[in-house]
Amino acid sequence: MKKEDLKIVFFGTPEFAVASLDRLVSGGYNVAAVVTMPDKTAGRGHKMIKSDVKIYAEEKGLPLLQPERLKSEEFVSALREIDADLFIVIAFRMLPEVVWNMPRLGTFNLHGSLLPRYRGAAPINRAIMNGEKETGITTFFLKHEIDTGDMIEQRSTPIEDSDNAGTVHDRLMEMGAEMVESTVCKIIDGTLETHPQPEGEFIGAPKIFREDCEIDWHRTSEEIHNQVRGLSPYPAAFTTVTDGSGKEFNAKIFETALTGISSEGKAAGSVVKEGKRLYVAASDMLLEIISLQPAGKKRMEAGAFLLGYNPVMMSGSQHD
Repeated sequence: MKKEDLKIVFFGTPEFAVASLDRLVSGGYNVAAVVTMPDKTAGRGHKMIKSDVKIYAEEKGLPLLQPERLKSEEFVSALREIDADLFIVIAFRMLPEVVWNMPRLGTFNLHGSLLPRYRGAAPINRAIMNGEKETGITTFFLKHEIDTGDMIEQRSTPIEDSDNAGTVHDRLMEMGAEMVESTVCKIIDGTLETHPQPEGEFIGAPKIFREDCEIDWHRTSEEIHNQVRGLSPYPAAFTTVTDGSGKEFNAKIFETALTGISSEGKAAGSVVKEGKRLYVAASDMLLEIISLQPAGKKRMEAGAFLLGYNPVMMSGSQHD
């Protein structure tokens, strides 16, 4: 089979999926249609926002489907009319069986973790937040339970001390695009091999909620540091700052540094200022704040923050 003869429908929504879609389109593969989320309204002006995948698909003139309901007869019929050989899913909603079971060669997914570790919606964030030193990507065929199907390919990458969710996301996005093409090539030339996910290594990666982002300064400095890294640059960890006058405001924390300086005798969340440097007491050590964003302001370095603010305490889910 030639790659032009393999009819593909691509499912995806965010930027993470665009790199793989572009790899297929620029590589001359037959992407017969693209499925993405409906446009949504955002902001005070209720402006309609298109997904990154839709923007790309429109630029390339690809047929586009944006179903509200994935089980709707209209959408299922439209897919059947395309009569695709293969579906590829990257960062999309959970597909019903009537959809993923439709193509003759199946439906495979690209997931941003080393399955079965970090099954779920936020694998990159959760791996870093948990202090993992390695992550990766996996392609696998879909079946009933989410992220549990037989694996096709898997590649790993170290999580460096300097990494955050943004840098790992971008690295996995590029690795993923290569792996998607590699997986498609194996399907075309008949060299595809699959194997079940190993038992007993499951770790969940549920969606990130607001409570996941709030810093509890009673935790260790390393736990907080990993939380900040795992949520930076988006959606970002945050804390409540109290200034010298007793005024409180929220601030997002984008970058921190471990110091190894004991916080013994200091209340969790208490602020230590030394010139342009800003430290906060965790349960064991002082944690240095490198960059942050007070509510309503731009992101700034700690030195610039200290020129305009006089923080004395930071608090989170356990208030002192």
